[in-house]
Amino acid sequence: MALWSGRFSEGVDEFTQRFGASLPVDKRMYAQDIAGSRAHAAMLAAQSIISEEDAKAIDEGLASILASIEAGEFTFDINDEDIHMAIESELTRRIGSAGARLHTGRSRNDQVATDTRLYMKQRAQDLMRANLALREVLLDQAEANFGVILPGYTHMQHAQPVLFSHHLLAYNWMLARDYVRLQAACDAADACPLGAAALAGTTYPLDRFATASQLGFDRVIPNSLDAVSDRDFLLDLVYACSVSSIHLSRLCEEIVLWSTVEFSFITLSDSFSTGSSIMPQKKNPDFAELIRGKTGRVVGDLMALLMTLKSLPLAYNKDLQEDKEGAMDAVDTLEACYQCAAGMISTWTVNRDSMAAQATGGFLAATDVADYLAKKGMPFRQAHEIVGSLVKLCVERGCDLPDLTLADFQEKTPLFEADIQQALNIEAITAARTTYGGTGHEAVKVQLEEARTQWGSQHDLLKHS
Repeated sequence: MALWSGRFSEGVDEFTQRFGASLPVDKRMYAQDIAGSRAHAAMLAAQSIISEEDAKAIDEGLASILASIEAGEFTFDINDEDIHMAIESELTRRIGSAGARLHTGRSRNDQVATDTRLYMKQRAQDLMRANLALREVLLDQAEANFGVILPGYTHMQHAQPVLFSHHLLAYNWMLARDYVRLQAACDAADACPLGAAALAGTTYPLDRFATASQLGFDRVIPNSLDAVSDRDFLLDLVYACSVSSIHLSRLCEEIVLWSTVEFSFITLSDSFSTGSSIMPQKKNPDFAELIRGKTGRVVGDLMALLMTLKSLPLAYNKDLQEDKEGAMDAVDTLEACYQCAAGMISTWTVNRDSMAAQATGGFLAATDVADYLAKKGMPFRQAHEIVGSLVKLCVERGCDLPDLTLADFQEKTPLFEADIQQALNIEAITAARTTYGGTGHEAVKVQLEEARTQWGSQHDLLKHS
């Protein structure tokens, strides 16, 4: 029999009972539900709303239920509808009438909001740890491969040479911004709705600040209507997951390209590759492709949550039962993708020679040749036109800029001198970009130091939070 059955003369249809049950999803929040109930019971006793004896029995009963669940000895019954009723029903079975007093001054509306916030705070921190682990791998690879040059691209065409470390650091900074978004989502969840009851508060003299403090919340939500209906913190978290998934997808797209025969920039380890059922030679980057593919799933979770919340009147509506499954899926998926990406990157082999070979072709020195002329006084647009004509000459001859003779250069303008060959050296071109944030060796060293400092600061703060 349902705990709310007093109003009804007929039982719930078996199909609708299963259709309306959230237990298969929200049973994951058993620890948070029990923690919230123990804090609520302690506060009720402190406020002389229930007796100390009943509070002690409730606390011990809830502790025993927690132990049963964690030992795998607890049987969840779909007829209990949700995790709250499953635990309360079992508590009453174990300790009698004292268990029936637990729900005094409380509704499932503020209870589920409390559980969800506690759960998502924890999962956001789990994601922050996984984010740090992946960034550490990227920083390690940037340091281990310092000095390796690869072609930088725009429009997927050779553009200018860059350090491989510089390229990896670009993804570190993306993920660092994701960390900030995850931290903001965690902070958004760190507000306590417990004591708001169904929507209007309660006539019992509850101490909402005491329960918030005991549960580790930073603050108490000041409006009871908002407390039970707000799911912005879930939007914040799933949005953060979506953006980070897109960043991972971009990284994995490059991993897929880099591991092809055409690029051969990296070789993935056997542990993060698969073969073909028909083609013996294949070594497929399936896990990079899976991470790329799972982005649609996470973004879909965000869209689903946005549509669930659209047009909902205050306060609680049953639609909000649909808020948790997608959010949990987004968090689980991103965490697994972080872990997979970290493993894949930490075990790959960087093919330095292949990168260097590609970096010496494709007219990557063209911009620096134009800069050479501009530094001698020629307007850059005119220099751009002249270098463009030199590239055209190379295309016609089937060669690259370093293959041209000094006479070829001077035929375009006498400003070219013998030192033009220095402007064609890829290593010198790369090293010369010393502006802050540039790809030059000294600039990248500064980047690495800043990235390590930021990582260390965030790691230490999370460790002690």
